[in-house]
Amino acid sequence: MNVLAPRRGLSFGEVVARHHAQGELVVQPRMGFADPGRMTRGLLATRSARAATVGTITIDSYTRVGDHEAARAALAAGADLNGYPLVDHDPVTTAALLDGVLTGDFPVQVRHGSADPRRIVRALLDFGLHATEGGPVSYCLPYSRMPLSAAVDNWRRSCETLAEARGPELEPHLETFGGCMMGQLCPPALLVALSVLEGMFFWRHGIRCLSFSYAQQTHAGQDEEAVAALQALIREYVPHARTHVVIYGYMGVYPRTPGGALELIAESARLAARTGASRLIVKTTAEAHRLPTVAENVTALEHAAEAARGVSRIGRLGDTGIHAQAKALVDNVLSLDNDLGRALVTAFARGQLDVPFCLHPDNAGRARGRLADGGRLEWQRIGAMPLGDLVDLPGDRRMTSNDLLDALRYVERSFDEKYGLPGIETVNRLTQGSRT
Repeated sequence: MNVLAPRRGLSFGEVVARHHAQGELVVQPRMGFADPGRMTRGLLATRSARAATVGTITIDSYTRVGDHEAARAALAAGADLNGYPLVDHDPVTTAALLDGVLTGDFPVQVRHGSADPRRIVRALLDFGLHATEGGPVSYCLPYSRMPLSAAVDNWRRSCETLAEARGPELEPHLETFGGCMMGQLCPPALLVALSVLEGMFFWRHGIRCLSFSYAQQTHAGQDEEAVAALQALIREYVPHARTHVVIYGYMGVYPRTPGGALELIAESARLAARTGASRLIVKTTAEAHRLPTVAENVTALEHAAEAARGVSRIGRLGDTGIHAQAKALVDNVLSLDNDLGRALVTAFARGQLDVPFCLHPDNAGRARGRLADGGRLEWQRIGAMPLGDLVDLPGDRRMTSNDLLDALRYVERSFDEKYGLPGIETVNRLTQGSRT
């Protein structure tokens, strides 16, 4: 089935590169609606926003886990899904949706969260799309119980399918999600290493146009250093690919006040501009409360674009060891096996890659990150990862549940307190006082 031929014009990577060359940050929503009319309106509103934009279709959770029977049943019942069921929606409806949206300079990326994206990739290609995202590690460990070895094979096949679609007027694009692992409390070196390793995996299985992700964390200076390390490692390990860096707005507990949320959105945009990133995945003021509306998405996109305008690229950065740590993790994985997929499986089996607070059975779970003074993310324990000569670990004080909750709410508290919403410590004091 080839419902919709690919559009003539620039590919996803070329559109982003053109805007970057013009000094514009591309801003992109995380948008997905089951209703085709609403999805169309969302894409058209994104295209018309006062910003350099690309479109997004985010897939529903049934499709993400491969439960296509449930997706079809929900569609038949008129249920409101949390995304667009691209695989199971009526093909004529989806073709019409895209036919009114896609242009030569407004591509649409499919975002999904699946450890087995084979049917999703085939469907997006059938509809004339050519850009998606994820990875064998980053869309397996946080989101599924699938064995990592199976996810690696699924992603190998999906990369090959995507690569086979390349043509004179079509360059498929794939974005790593590895730089966003678990969203928070993961020290930046591991995020950088996973993003590079997934990008290398994509390259080895035929993808030539790549973007590498990094999620905004808890300390702006540390994030700047991490993005610089990511850019240096991309140049070293995938020098021949067409690449760009994409920043994700903070993925942890979001500010509850509109002012705090808007300031955090602006800070993510300034981070992208200062580091020379090309694209930003934008959150909204609704993140702490519910799924955002189309209007809230557009407001956030325009706010981020305005915040990024005129921001100068940062100069020389300090070095706290993020590059050295990330490179050590990458080099160790590459030494385990000539097949990068098998190497990734082996590294996790040995605990030489180990994601803090990740409960997947194939993750060792011996590493821990911690929030240090001033908001920097550091290692508390490194497990079996080959970082012993590169990090200074604190004492072996265990993290309590209160410590964990306090760390998880650090960004929310920092931004909300500026707008009069009391932090959790103040709430606790007031509550305790009212009981005495």
